[in-house]
Amino acid sequence: MTLYAKMRETWINKDVKGHRECFHDDWQFVFHSSGKVITRADDLPDEEFKEFMEVLVQENHRCIYENDDILVTHSFNTYKSGDKEALLMVSLKKDGLLWRSETGATELKTTN
Repeated sequence: MTLYAKMRETWINKDVKGHRECFHDDWQFVFHSSGKVITRADDLPDEEFKEFMEVLVQENHRCIYENDDILVTHSFNTYKSGDKEALLMVSLKKDGLLWRSETGATELKTTN
């Protein structure tokens, strides 16, 4: 099973423990909106992360490219706030796990 397949399966099944196993102990994430960097130590507690998994709607999630060094994904996300965006995520891999992740997002405006 590819890392992407494991990530999707654990996300769809709301398997917090299994999803966290996809991330290297040294993982860092750069927020596209602020440039803020978080590490695994900064991540949400399991209960809050599961709630996030339950309320975030991901549509058309797909793997653009994956090899031993990198994983690139794209999805259309709707957040609890109602905000929507197209999200491109690029993650470098180390020891077969996500190691350094950064996103780029385009806000999607809804028309009335």
